[in-house]
Amino acid sequence: MAIVGYSNIMDSNSFDGAHPVDPTIAELITDRERVLGPAYRLFYDDPVHLVRGRGTRLFDADGREYLDAYNNVACVGHAHPRVTDAVAEQIGTLNTHTRYLHSGIVDYSIRLLETLPGGIDQIMFCCTGSEANDLALRVAAQYTGARGVIITANAYHGNTAAVTEISPSLSSTIGVGEHVRTVPIPDTHVLTPVDAAQYFAANVAAATADLQRSGFGVSALIVDTLFSSDGIFVDPRLLGPAVAAVRAVGGVFIADEVQPGFGRTGAGMWGFDRHAVVPDLVTMGKPMGNGIPVAAMAASSTVLAPFATEVPYFNTFGGSPVASAAATAVLDIIEDDKLIENAATIGGELLDGILDVTRDDHRVCDVRGSGLYIGVEIVTDEHTRSPDRVSARRIVNDLRREGILISVCGADSNVLKIRPPLVFSSADVDWLCTGLGKVLG
Repeated sequence: MAIVGYSNIMDSNSFDGAHPVDPTIAELITDRERVLGPAYRLFYDDPVHLVRGRGTRLFDADGREYLDAYNNVACVGHAHPRVTDAVAEQIGTLNTHTRYLHSGIVDYSIRLLETLPGGIDQIMFCCTGSEANDLALRVAAQYTGARGVIITANAYHGNTAAVTEISPSLSSTIGVGEHVRTVPIPDTHVLTPVDAAQYFAANVAAATADLQRSGFGVSALIVDTLFSSDGIFVDPRLLGPAVAAVRAVGGVFIADEVQPGFGRTGAGMWGFDRHAVVPDLVTMGKPMGNGIPVAAMAASSTVLAPFATEVPYFNTFGGSPVASAAATAVLDIIEDDKLIENAATIGGELLDGILDVTRDDHRVCDVRGSGLYIGVEIVTDEHTRSPDRVSARRIVNDLRREGILISVCGADSNVLKIRPPLVFSSADVDWLCTGLGKVLG
């Protein structure tokens, strides 16, 4: 069945059948497409058939070892024994929903809220980041009495009906909702930090004015605080003035921490920490349970109250004893193994290594990142800065053949997206940089 439309976030590095694959792999792909349908995607021209993972390493059905430099779901490493043991013990004891008392969700919530600013004092659980963002939109609308939402131009916030309307990178055919306004991300490689922040804030202010004229009002600005799907923009001065512009007209700020959160940036537990702003609502997901489905929305009780007192909310699996056990183990590992510090140290080594191997490559016009989240912008020529989607995809697939797994992001799918587990090591940096140098060379 032919696919209509293009999904920037799904298709920029997806299998399209244009390249030959091993017959065994081809048979599995055919079976998968027959039973799952055409909506699903696979990574790479030659998809990887994985059967096992440990730490930063993944292994395919033939026993080949890969370096995972992409996966923030297993943020403390694949098959971490402390998470595995916590989940196995809890599922062998009790797993039910939150309409029964259980101390696990309470104890975990207290610990998690201690990592957030004092104004964020309550939390609600669900299973995915999509659900968390969906809930945050409902809470913001109830609090503000408005519907209008402001997003970045290539945002991705999930795939429920509501958050698909604020995720333009998800599909070229769906489009954003009529109550949604998009704003461009300034090119921080060209503009000074001050000019970039002013540009971004001015566009956000213009969007608020348009939403008010259109009768939607201003409910929220929602931003991934590393601007991940937009191409990874990390200047910490970029966000503050834009948040102020939204609050000036009664809107709230939702920090989408699904990708930046849990120590990813190396500068604190949360991506918004770097921007010196305190959100009204914080959403989180993927890395929270190291692969066990658990997500949450944390909130100021003042902002949450109108929704929480008027709308009953229940999520069967969100915050279950097993989910809470997994999430608690992740927090333990982040703290005990000093993974935020590791993200800063090893992320610095990785950034320096990438800068070194790309220094004389005219296809690389910018390398930017924070902690263990790095983007490498690929262009046809560093002077014209014309995005080179084809070369970026080729580099990703060449690295896959070297046993190194990354992907791409950005509006033109020309930014190499490097986002490894937080347990990345100096040896992993050497493998990645050696492979990248070989592929570029």
